[in-house]
Amino acid sequence: MSQKAFYRLNPATGQYERVYPTARQRLVASLRQFAVGAAVALGAVTALYMALDFPKERVLRAENERLRLSVDMLGRRADEAIAVIGDIAARDDNFYRVVMQAEPLGAARRYAGLERRRNYESVDSLADTELVGDLTDKLDVLEQMVATQSRSFDFLRSRASTLRERSSHVPAIQPVSEKSLRAMASGYGYRRDPIYGTAKFHEGMDFSAPVGTPVYATGDAKVQSAGWHSGYGNLIELDHGYQYLTRYAHLSEILVRPGQTVHRGDMIGRVGNTGKSTGPHLHYEVRLNGVPQNPVHYYYYDLTPQQYDEMIRQAENAGHVMD
Repeated sequence: MSQKAFYRLNPATGQYERVYPTARQRLVASLRQFAVGAAVALGAVTALYMALDFPKERVLRAENERLRLSVDMLGRRADEAIAVIGDIAARDDNFYRVVMQAEPLGAARRYAGLERRRNYESVDSLADTELVGDLTDKLDVLEQMVATQSRSFDFLRSRASTLRERSSHVPAIQPVSEKSLRAMASGYGYRRDPIYGTAKFHEGMDFSAPVGTPVYATGDAKVQSAGWHSGYGNLIELDHGYQYLTRYAHLSEILVRPGQTVHRGDMIGRVGNTGKSTGPHLHYEVRLNGVPQNPVHYYYYDLTPQQYDEMIRQAENAGHVMD
């Protein structure tokens, strides 16, 4: 095979003269030709690869599409689950915790410490990292919400047990049965003193009933004191716990002793006319943290709505105390 001949124009003579390239120049020329050929070949192979649909490539593309659809479906299911647990959380704050007298958690406490956890190197290497990452975030949120709600229900279960015990101690019935009452002598609030005629704050309610009428404990309690107490006459004080105390005054007879445990509905004494009293009646007080409460709010266990309304009406209209 003959070698190519190269010529160069000599300006001085105006003639073309043959040039003999060096070995280095020939090597560079050969490499240049090889590079061009390789680039053309690579382009042709790439075009062929893109144009042809190989069986293996078809399988991989189909599998990738199925994975994308599965991730998208899981994302929608995660959205639905988050919506459901969000509704439960709202009811937990606005109903369950209200009923259980507990402070609502609120969003700040429910999502406290929630951060996007991206310790998934295999996930970050995928082409659809953004899609998978979004699903991962949703699952993190769902996991946090479920864990928080589970702890909340555990707390409410414990709270319910406490409130169940507490409910038996809170004063919740009339100290004198409805059938034994003659009249509601006086309600809670400012009234005219029956002896001195001056305005006086009445810290309880007066129930007019015959001497000897049974008087009942209005909630589970321990007898704190039972005996004579100045203007109260024969007086019983019951410590119900949970900062509640009730007083039963002007009794004709005391049937309990200090330190004794009594339960709601137990008979503890009898109506009388002892102490500073103008007629047979029971003076009844409810105190919370040492502060007198309106007893009318503590009869919800044994009165019908009609009886309760009538009692309130009588208590408001009864303007004179009997002690």
